[in-house]
Order: sequence, then C-alpha cells, then structure tokens
Amino acid sequence: MSNRTMHATDARTDEPTTGDAPVLELDGVSKSYGTERVIEELSLSVHEGEILTLLGPSGCGKTTTLRLIAGLERPNGGEVALNGAAVSSPDRFVEPEDRGIGVVFQEFALFPHLTAAENVAFGLEAWDADARERRVDELLDLVGLEAQGDSYPDELSGGQQQRVALARSLAPEPEVLLLDEPFSNLDVDLRVKMREEVRRILKETGVTAISVTHDQEEAMSISDRVAVMNDGRIEQVGDPEQVFQQPESRFVAGFLGHASFLPGYVHGGEVTTGLGPIPRDQINGLAGTYDRTRIDVLVRPDDIRAVPVDGEGDGLVVSRRYLGPTVLYEVRLDDDTAVQCMHNHDESIPLDTEVRIELDADHELAWFPTDQRPPEPDE
Repeated sequence: MSNRTMHATDARTDEPTTGDAPVLELDGVSKSYGTERVIEELSLSVHEGEILTLLGPSGCGKTTTLRLIAGLERPNGGEVALNGAAVSSPDRFVEPEDRGIGVVFQEFALFPHLTAAENVAFGLEAWDADARERRVDELLDLVGLEAQGDSYPDELSGGQQQRVALARSLAPEPEVLLLDEPFSNLDVDLRVKMREEVRRILKETGVTAISVTHDQEEAMSISDRVAVMNDGRIEQVGDPEQVFQQPESRFVAGFLGHASFLPGYVHGGEVTTGLGPIPRDQINGLAGTYDRTRIDVLVRPDDIRAVPVDGEGDGLVVSRRYLGPTVLYEVRLDDDTAVQCMHNHDESIPLDTEVRIELDADHELAWFPTDQRPPEPDE
C-alpha cells in the first residue's frame, strides 16, 4: 500500500477538507484551435486526496481540459500548476512524462503482448527488481486481481482490464491521476459496480484524481466535488448534493436531471404558483429584494405527485415514459406549464387523465429570476 498521507476523507463537502495548498491549479487557462475557442479562461483548484469530476455534454471542453492538465495539449493562455510550480504557462512547458501524472484512458490501452503483472510494472523500469515486484503484487491485490497476474488482456473481462489499467497508472505513485470516460466501454451493470470499486481504490491510495464524464449518475456517485462545464467554461463547482439540489444556472439544473420550472409570484411570506402557495422559507435564499417579482421555482420529478381526479384538476397527463422501476409522467398544467413527476411502476396513470398535482418536497427548493416584472396584484 502506498504511504501517501490522506488529507481528504470520504465525506463529500463543498470545500476540500485539507488546509494545504492545492495539488493542481488551473488559472485562467484558455485553448483555441484556429479561430475556435474551446476553453475560455478556466480556473480550478484540486486538493490532495480529492476526487473531482469534470461533467458536461459532448463538446463542452472537458476532455480538452484533461489533456491540458496531462500536457498532451498546450494552452494559449493561463497557467497550469502542480504543487505550486507551473507546468504550462506562456514561458514554461513541462513534458507529459515529467509531470508525475497518470492517465487511465477509456479504451484502457493495455499492451496485449504483456501479462497483467507486466502491464502494471511497465512504468517502473527505474525501480529495482524486488521493489518493482512488491509494488506490482501490492497493486494487483488492491484491485482484486492477485490471481490474474499471469493473464494476458484478451483473457480478462472488461472490468478486469479496467482494473489492470488503473493499477498500471497508480504504480509510479503519480501526483494526480486523470480518468478519461473510464466506464464508457463497460456494460451498465458492470459500470455501476466498477465506479464503486474505483472510488474505493482511489480513497485507499489517497491519490488525487480528476475524472471526465458526460454521465450525471457516474459523476454524482464517484466524486467528492463536481465541476459542471458548458461551452468551455465551468458553470458551477460543488459537492454532488449541492450542485444537484441548488444549481446556480438553468443549464446546470437541466443537465443534472429532469427539471421543471414552475412560475411563481413572490409576495410576503409565500410564493404563489399554479399549484398553490409555497412558503417563502422553503425557497432557498429568496431575499427581500425579490418581493413582488416573478421567479421560476425548480421542481424535480420526485418533488411532486400526480393524483387522478374525477372532476377538474390542475392539468392533464400528456406523456408517460416507462423506466422499469419507475414511470416518468409529464403533466400539462392549465396555464400551459409542463411539469414532470416520477411514480413507482405499479402506480399506472393513463394518458389524458386529469390529475391534481401535489408538492411533496421536504427540502429547500432552488429558484431562478425571470426578466418579467409584472404589475402588482390588487390587494
């Protein structure tokens, strides 16, 4: 086992748990290809022992950011620093092999003519034979492949190949480990199992890791913090619960899951909506300056329930998506607002059913201002 000191714990917090200087810092980093700007003045800090995931849609710049950290690309501006020393800047560039950074590629990139043990040992040529053998045995044991050391990659399953790739990247004890869509080549069931296993391994070794994915569930489950990217910029950084429950932009709200925006009017101690009043203190950080204005309240499918009614309700079921354990319904309200709700699979509501919508959230709700400032209602 590595003797790396762990500063970050398994608890997920918005702020890293260490008071030390960041292991990795990106300060105003930009990257262009010709006239196309891919990364726009991106700044980010990652602390020792932390697992941070860059999350965003295809083309948002997350993989380019990873390549800039690894030294596989040169930035057009800004600085990348490791342990306080610049490795990419306008007047300095450290080659990838000299940065002390490990990379796990999505295709694993194992050497087919080498055994699992030989793959793990590949980056340890400078170690003496006994130390190299101990390190390989240690890592194969850590990833649960102590019995597969003599197996070649084509004799291993996809999950086992990924574990070998992870062990090989950890072998030289890198300062930072980069994971590029590490689970995308695995089937769904194995993907869930492996991301739990990879998180365990990273926490046991105390390595600082940065992962890249477009899979929201993956990012939420493996990360201490998530950095949501859009169009070459970071929209929000925080622990998974905070980013999901209190998104700072409509993009983040929509990208991290199903999101409905319920129009409301702030007045006194409540927010009036088409589903009835919501206590103002249930809306996160709704300051007094927003009194008598319109806002949009974010509601997730598990925040609301649809109840069929015989008479007049709040709206009509217009779509129904069967997801196995659950069913996602879309309801068109009388004011033409669309909201989504999630029910257990055995609670079947037919299309075109008139329903009453009940707010079923016991947590604070996020909100976003609108540009409208309507006339004050009659009192």
